[in-house]
Amino acid sequence: QVQLVESGGGLVQPGGSLRLSCAASGSIFRINAMGWYRQAPGKQRELVADITWSGSTNYADSVKGRFTISRDNAKNTVYLKMYSLKPERAAVYFCEVRTCYGTYWGQGAQISVSS
Repeated sequence: QVQLVESGGGLVQPGGSLRLSCAASGSIFRINAMGWYRQAPGKQRELVADITWSGSTNYADSVKGRFTISRDNAKNTVYLKMYSLKPERAAVYFCEVRTCYGTYWGQGAQISVSS
């Protein structure tokens, strides 16, 4: 059993920044990659960014240069720093962890962007 606890969501003004965190615990034997997805109302869940255990990163084109993903292997934690947030970036952001035994999801963190 793997548990993922997300934190850092909330309301931010347009142009503001937020940092999401996702800490994994439980039966973690080998994490291959961790990532963030988002799902806006009425839309499919989409990849925002992911990072392998060795540090290779991958970003959706729409967030390149505006979001930064990082991880702390010792803490089994992945972070997503979001800059210059726009209203269209509002969504529920989900943490994803890929291990050799399966893929696990966090409960989701709501990000709202409004003045």
